[in-house]
Amino acid sequence: PPGSQLLLLLLGWQPMLRLTHSLKYFLTGSSQVPNFPEFVAVGMVDDVQIDYYDSNTEKAEPKQDWVARNTDQQYWERETANCWGSQQSFKANIDTAKQRFNQTGGVHIVQRMCGCEWDEETGEVNGYHQDGYDGEDFLSFDLKTATWVAPKQQAHRTKTKLDSNKASIAQYKYYLTQICPEWLKTYVTYGRSSLMKTVRPSLSLLQKSSSSPVSCHTTGFYPNRAEMFWKKDGVELHEGVNKGEILTNNDGTFQMSVDLDVSSVKSEDWHRYRCVFQLSGVNEDIVTKLDKSEVKTNKGKRNSFSLIIPVVVAVVVVAAIAVIAFFIYKKRTGEKQTSWMFLV
Repeated sequence: PPGSQLLLLLLGWQPMLRLTHSLKYFLTGSSQVPNFPEFVAVGMVDDVQIDYYDSNTEKAEPKQDWVARNTDQQYWERETANCWGSQQSFKANIDTAKQRFNQTGGVHIVQRMCGCEWDEETGEVNGYHQDGYDGEDFLSFDLKTATWVAPKQQAHRTKTKLDSNKASIAQYKYYLTQICPEWLKTYVTYGRSSLMKTVRPSLSLLQKSSSSPVSCHTTGFYPNRAEMFWKKDGVELHEGVNKGEILTNNDGTFQMSVDLDVSSVKSEDWHRYRCVFQLSGVNEDIVTKLDKSEVKTNKGKRNSFSLIIPVVVAVVVVAAIAVIAFFIYKKRTGEKQTSWMFLV
């Protein structure tokens, strides 16, 4: 209702101010991929890379100064040993997967993403675990029902075996809801000054051609808790709007864009539209008016888009690293549980 919206505005309500932290680990085992390690591991806190391991170096190492300062040599020796064990497990996973799918040679990839989230305001925690094979979902863990989900017929055998092991399920549920969040809180404490910084971005209006949508593009902001949308006469638009995902830049900041279909917008009505960007930790919105004189296009301003190409390439590289990361940390004592073998 209009009255409710007015009240929220008076109270300064901003949805992105909810502070949720994340600890994500991804792992990948690959077979016959040219010039690429057979196993790579990366951990991320609030989408910031904190560590790295691959089968070429066989050494786990920190990727943030605040991680290195708060850990010792024994810590990284344990991480290296744990990653090496997982490296062997994932090599076996690929062999088993190839048997399940009646495959012989060729390029094949086993992937895993798991971790947890923690809402610093409410204390709510959530965990997740997803396995994939050759780019498709293979197996996942449903935390609410404490059961495994198998979207592929080849994974049913694994699901049945894992579901029957109640002790293992209880242990893993405990990890996702207790141990992982505790590690997440620890890392947030270690890197709070860095993780909680705010960096305001620059905004640009881009358009490939006169008939293309106008893209409101912002880059260089931090953290990734942000919102971006179009308004007309002060009212948020939903039709004719296409919002992109938040992507990571090579310097650790983020970028995003939201497109507006202007094909049916009259020239005299352009001034009624605004692009609005909201960033967690920043009270003031960043607003830019839809103005034809401010729109950068390929025609006559080719460099406007060419400048973005290196950023996009960097995003692809970072995304590739994220896909091949791995969750390492188990509990504060430094003890590690065996890597979860999903192909059994």
